[in-house]
Amino acid sequence: MIVPNSIAFQLSANSLFFLLLIIFCSTCKTTYAFQGTKSKSFHHILHLNSLLQSAACNSSTQGLDHQKSSLQVVHKHGPCSPLHLDRAKTPPTHAETFFQDEGRVRYIQSRLANKSGSKADVKVTDMANLPARDGRVVGSGNYIVTVGIGTPKKQLSLIFDTGSDITWTQCEPCLGYCYRQREAKFDPSVSSTYSNVSCNSVQCSSLLSATGYLPLCSLSTCVYGTQYGDSSFSTGFFAKERLTLTPFDVFDNFLFGCGQNNQGLFGGAAGLLGLGRDQLSLPSQTARKYNKIFSYCLPSSSSSIGFLTLGKCRRYGSKSVKFTPLSTSIQDSSFYGLDITGISVGGKRLSISASVFTTAGAIIDSGTVITRLPPDAYATLRSEFRQRMRRYRMGRELSILDTCYDFSKYKSVNIPKISFFFSGGVKLTIPLAGTLYVANVSQVCLAFAANSDASDMAIFGNTQQKTLQVIYDGAGGRVGFGTKGCY
Repeated sequence: MIVPNSIAFQLSANSLFFLLLIIFCSTCKTTYAFQGTKSKSFHHILHLNSLLQSAACNSSTQGLDHQKSSLQVVHKHGPCSPLHLDRAKTPPTHAETFFQDEGRVRYIQSRLANKSGSKADVKVTDMANLPARDGRVVGSGNYIVTVGIGTPKKQLSLIFDTGSDITWTQCEPCLGYCYRQREAKFDPSVSSTYSNVSCNSVQCSSLLSATGYLPLCSLSTCVYGTQYGDSSFSTGFFAKERLTLTPFDVFDNFLFGCGQNNQGLFGGAAGLLGLGRDQLSLPSQTARKYNKIFSYCLPSSSSSIGFLTLGKCRRYGSKSVKFTPLSTSIQDSSFYGLDITGISVGGKRLSISASVFTTAGAIIDSGTVITRLPPDAYATLRSEFRQRMRRYRMGRELSILDTCYDFSKYKSVNIPKISFFFSGGVKLTIPLAGTLYVANVSQVCLAFAANSDASDMAIFGNTQQKTLQVIYDGAGGRVGFGTKGCY
């Protein structure tokens, strides 16, 4: 095999053996388009004929943010996804979705339990002691965007994740192992703008804060390793390349991982786009243009389209968007912290001690499916919700979801609105699509779950974010919420 001199692709067998890393993947099997009318009371009206699985993509972008710096967001297993045509990829069941989600949650909480606020100072080689698994309990996120890498650009579908920092994709010649992906793998040997990062560079040293692992060195080339919580992994050369987000947004010398040894379930996606807060994340590397500001809207179902916008969106200064300060209690450099101050159900503010939320702390995460709450907060929420839903027949529990209903005999039902209160006086009413998780019409569940311990970090998950425009203002130290961002 002839390898260009500009690319150090030689890795010893021993190095490959040790370059193990970890990545999560949380998915949804069946999604439904929630349609209902908003009552003037404190209830959503859910029309049961809307709980029909859609096999076709609704490609309408009406109401979406049509700015130049916007990318389409789709569910990786939905009909709108470019990965949808890969029939060899079977979407996970609901049980698998929640199993994967639990794995991601445990990993995030274990990271955040590190009171020092720093990730483990561990060498990539130390990962060799981790148990090997089949990769089906990883959870790197449900939603993908398509970006261009290289010159000429190669279009690749990447999972975007606010809980990760480094961006990486699988690369030829794949010296270790590469999982199956829908698109052809990126080949740096045919790109005129690719270059490896040297071992003694400042950029190589920065991998520790972004990944939690000390980088390795192969023939003077920096080797990255990233971990997300399971024995799935990605490792390879740390490099610079041209990144094309849109025809108007092109960035040279973007630092990313060119994966040579990757295993895990990524739903056929080519890799991951890191939207965390570390210096190697996409928002940080493009800060000169976007000032660490981005926003997204996750569609109500897998058959609809959302968006990811870099920089200030049109609603950035609108009164319809309410901003809450980022929590100062979250010391991990990757995550976006929130300060939850209360919850209401059907207009009634629940009696939950403020210490319940301050003890746990909270983050917002695009990759976690179901919002996790402190046990006392969830128990109070569940009790009030059940009380207001007592006219409806209970259904079978669904994995971690213990409050489910059988709506098979109804044409429409009233669902009490749930609102979250955040610091800064922000009240956010959760959309109907974010209130319920639907397995089928006879198993419609309250889409919240309890943490196992009061000290575990609360996580505001992506189900509750559906149809909201979520604005991350890294430079301003705040997160904003606007309703009706997409459908």
